[in-house]
Amino acid sequence: MKKMKKAFITWITGQDWSYLAQLLLDKWYEVHGIKRRASSFNTERIDYLFENKNFNLHYWDLTDSANLIKLISEIKPDEIYNLAAQSHVHVSFEMPEYTANADGIWTLRLLEAIRIAWLEKTTKFYQASTSELFWWLEYNRPEAWYTEESPMHPRSPYGCAKLYAMWITRNYKESYDMFACNWILFNHESPVRWETFVTRKITMAVAKISLWLQNKLLLWNLDAKRDWWHAKDYVDAMWLMLQQEKCEDYVISTWETNTVRDFVNWSFEEVWINIEWRWKWIEEKWYNKKTWECIVEVDSRYFRPAEVDFLLWDSTKARKELWWIPKYSVRDMCKEMVASDVEKFRKQEILKNHWYEILEQYEI
Repeated sequence: MKKMKKAFITWITGQDWSYLAQLLLDKWYEVHGIKRRASSFNTERIDYLFENKNFNLHYWDLTDSANLIKLISEIKPDEIYNLAAQSHVHVSFEMPEYTANADGIWTLRLLEAIRIAWLEKTTKFYQASTSELFWWLEYNRPEAWYTEESPMHPRSPYGCAKLYAMWITRNYKESYDMFACNWILFNHESPVRWETFVTRKITMAVAKISLWLQNKLLLWNLDAKRDWWHAKDYVDAMWLMLQQEKCEDYVISTWETNTVRDFVNWSFEEVWINIEWRWKWIEEKWYNKKTWECIVEVDSRYFRPAEVDFLLWDSTKARKELWWIPKYSVRDMCKEMVASDVEKFRKQEILKNHWYEILEQYEI
């Protein structure tokens, strides 16, 4: 009988983590996830996984190296997916020290735990890197495509911390002959994306505006371009990377970029609201064509001290060596996210109205 593989996923309560855990369980892995101990049991993204006997959840703290070494030594995972990070760029400017610890030093602790547990020859390690490592350096030439070997110039504390994590992973690969690889990924979204990220902020606001629960959506740079894609496609690439015989770093992208403005338009189209914009840049406002109410406005408070406006990526290597092809389109993803948020807030309103009726009935 073939031995069941063991996978260890850091910070399993997030977006990618829940999709990856389900993917691995479907492939008959024994999955071990770690989450930070908090006063609230914030596991709504993975509650459905607890029904699977091959799923195990452990507590951790990013400063507790001893417990991490203990877990790695006891579990002896075949594959480790390091997805833990403070991944919000704007927040990294407000919490730079915490970001450096959570995104950079944590990766070092994890690699050291593998080495101390004598697993450097048997455990494959995956480090989630980011496109925020790079900046459009080449005089803003639109034909400048970036690859795995392009020069790096992070523009935020988040990018700087991730740059350290990438290079310490490469250092351990070369120093200890570990199977340790980096995945340079673009923005990947889904209905369970954290609510502070721009795509989810847009779809939630659009859903609330369509249900008359919110009046206006406040945004920043509407012309910023991103390569958005569904998180389900990207976790497929994560797994494929650790199934290779040769350890390599890969760019994962779709070769398609869209602006924040595009995503706003698509989201409102999903709820049958036509919008028209007036003025430009910081003074830009968008109006509902039917009611002529202002429903989108640029707010300068959300602008960052430094920004990566636009990057073009070449994922030829990943497509050629991993045979990875995304299944979703960005419009499919947007449609799914808006529909999910509309359904979520509609249910909340129905439940709230139900309780109001009960309270009125008993004159409470």
